[in-house]
Amino acid sequence: MSNGSDSVNREIHLASRPEGWPTADNFRLVTTEVPTPGPGQVVVRNQFMSVDPYMRGRMNDVKSYVPPFALDAPLDGGAIGEVVAGEAAGVKPGDVVLHGLGWREYALVDATAVRKVDAGLAPVSAYLSVLGMTGLTAYAGLLDVAVMKPGETVFVSGAAGAVGSMVGQIAKLRGAGRVIGSAGSRAKVERLAALGFDAAFDYHDGPVYEQLKAAAPDGVDVYFDNVGGEHLEAAIGAMNLHGRAAICGMIAQYNSAEPPAAPRNLALVIGKRLTLRGFLVGDHGHLREQFVQEVAGWLREGRLSYDETVVDGIEQAPDAFLGLLRGENLGKMLVRL
Repeated sequence: MSNGSDSVNREIHLASRPEGWPTADNFRLVTTEVPTPGPGQVVVRNQFMSVDPYMRGRMNDVKSYVPPFALDAPLDGGAIGEVVAGEAAGVKPGDVVLHGLGWREYALVDATAVRKVDAGLAPVSAYLSVLGMTGLTAYAGLLDVAVMKPGETVFVSGAAGAVGSMVGQIAKLRGAGRVIGSAGSRAKVERLAALGFDAAFDYHDGPVYEQLKAAAPDGVDVYFDNVGGEHLEAAIGAMNLHGRAAICGMIAQYNSAEPPAAPRNLALVIGKRLTLRGFLVGDHGHLREQFVQEVAGWLREGRLSYDETVVDGIEQAPDAFLGLLRGENLGKMLVRL
């Protein structure tokens, strides 16, 4: 939603570092002036921004693969919008661009750090979900990291989320023999069935290991992990010889003040010759063109569906993020600015 003014910019700053679960008090809405572009810069009026589980880790002041968010400064993350000021090589006002400075209504971005998108290929929000980092994470993790082969059994945790729901559908489209998903509610389990998952279960209904064993009586060849914890332990127990796990996220422990117990059955990795491989989507940019073309084709043909949960207004971004951590989203959680 527009703030109704061409001179006022609103941003969400990190006011304090969360201990355990974040709260609204960790965020602050700050009003500033719309920035003025310098040489090689453009100003983007953001239309949509993404909130993602990985952002929780960046709120901690710890060494990680990406620097922590600074206190009393805007957070950042994926966003898409229209260039409204500034011109640089290959970028001009009116272009729709993808960039990394979300959590604000207007972003001052180096022109080299934006990527023009084809607004005619799909709704622009899709570039933050099915055709963006979310979709590429699913595509690369399943095909490049876990190297799924046709006929294999695939298990996805957090399967009704933005990444998980894509993993399951891509697995089916690429010839998986059986696709199983876990989710956190009856409605989400029903959604997975509608998306073509062969089996799905609510992890609140009983031990994950027992439900997975019932859903995958012949074992699991590929596990796409968004959750960690009990799910990872169950997957290790269910995996077949030479099974592969793509470790994407561990949302089950992001808000824990205490370190979690490791899977208690890690020794099975040896006898089963399992591969457990962590990955970051940034390492798989070489797949982007192939990914966009293949997925856009599936979208055009109506063979792939995606869900978005859209919250309106920059001031609602913290609530959207907290809702994401509580599992209130179906598919990708976005904020419309």
